[in-house]
This record gives sequence, C-alpha cells and structure tokens, in this order.
Amino acid sequence: MLSDKIILIGFMGSGKSSVGKELSKRLGIKLLDSDDCIEKQKQKSINDIFRDEGEESFRAMESEFLKEMALSEEGFILSTGGGMPCFNDNAKMIKKTGVSVYLMASPDSILKRLKNDTSRPLLKEGNKLEKIKFLLSDREDYYKKAADIIIKTDGKSVEEITDEILGEIF
Repeated sequence: MLSDKIILIGFMGSGKSSVGKELSKRLGIKLLDSDDCIEKQKQKSINDIFRDEGEESFRAMESEFLKEMALSEEGFILSTGGGMPCFNDNAKMIKKTGVSVYLMASPDSILKRLKNDTSRPLLKEGNKLEKIKFLLSDREDYYKKAADIIIKTDGKSVEEITDEILGEIF
C-alpha cells in the first residue's frame, strides 16, 4: 500500500499532529496540518472562523483545501481537522487522495489529552467528556468509511503508533 500521500484522520486529540510530525521526520515528506493551512490562508484562527463565519463556512473551507490537496503532485503527510471526514463527501475525497489512517482513541484518552486545551471550539462549553462521547459516536462511521488503515492509539507512544502505520503502509 505504498503511497507518498498519507492522510491522518480521527477525533481531536487522537494524536494526528504528533504522529504526523514523527512520520514526516522519518519519511522526509512535508507535513501539512489542514487547520494551520486554513488559518494561514484566511489569516484567522479556527476559533475566529467558527465565531465570525460559522461552522458550515469552515467545513466548506476544509472541503476546498482537500480538493487542492488531491490535485497536488507532491507527496505529503496531512493531519486533518477532526471533523473533516464527516462533511461534504470529504470521506470519499480522502480515500481518493492517498492512504488514510484513522487514529482511533477512546473518549477517556481524548479527555486526558485535551483537558487543558482551550483552542477547540466544539469543546468550549458544557461537560467535555459527554461532548467528546457524543461527537465521537456521531463521527465514528465517517472515520471508518474514510480509513484505509485503523490504528488504536490508547496507551501507545507516538513512536509506537508511527511504527504501526509504517508497518501497514510499507
């Protein structure tokens, strides 16, 4: 399943950014983070985009970005936003673009990783664990549909997860 385009999908806090950095380092392929790219392009934070333009507008930006990536001649590792596979037929586009890896994490692991993170617009209010469980159950099927490979991340280091991904791809 050799590919020079690896797309990391999964819920926020599942390890996409950390694993993406490790994969990039080991493979010598550039790492892109969809949220960072959108923030640079719009010159606004994701929080500000959600607040000023709404989630629907942000999801359209994600889809446009993904279409651009699908056309890229260069290889890359793409760390996606947690909701990207769940909107606008993005799951299909992800599968067409490269090898997609779903980093699966339990709600408890996600909560541990995000408990002090204030940058997540969808976790700003209410009981974080309940919100994580609700969103995760809502998104699980999309992640699975978009995934070529599923890696369970609970209790594993970034290096172990990366080794597992590389073992599946190569």
